Amino acid sequence: QVQLVESGGGLVQAGGSLRLSCAASGRTFSSYGMAWFRQAPGKERDFVAAINWAGGSTAYADSVKGRFTISRDNAKGMVYLQMNSLKPEDTAVYYCAADHRVSLARSVASYDYWGQGTQVTVSS
Repeated sequence: QVQLVESGGGLVQAGGSLRLSCAASGRTFSSYGMAWFRQAPGKERDFVAAINWAGGSTAYADSVKGRFTISRDNAKGMVYLQMNSLKPEDTAVYYCAADHRVSLARSVASYDYWGQGTQVTVSS
């Protein structure tokens, strides 16, 4: 079992940066594949980025590639999403997700554990 708590969201101007954090509890965290998803009002939850258990492999949605970076610190039980060059279309609630069966999966259905989400708002 893994519990996830996101933080770091907020209001930022277009072109700015934010770093989201996801604190994971559970002694098997280091064996879990981790990901970030986002959901804008009235839209489906979409894949943003994923990282494998060791942190050596990552995957990104085309819309964020080159601007966002996912990383993890297994010793601290943390996953991060560094977001640069933010655009108004990045506005959404961002969710951290985990599952011990997957690596770099891009579908919502692949993940069993979710955080409560953190709001990111990018103004133009």
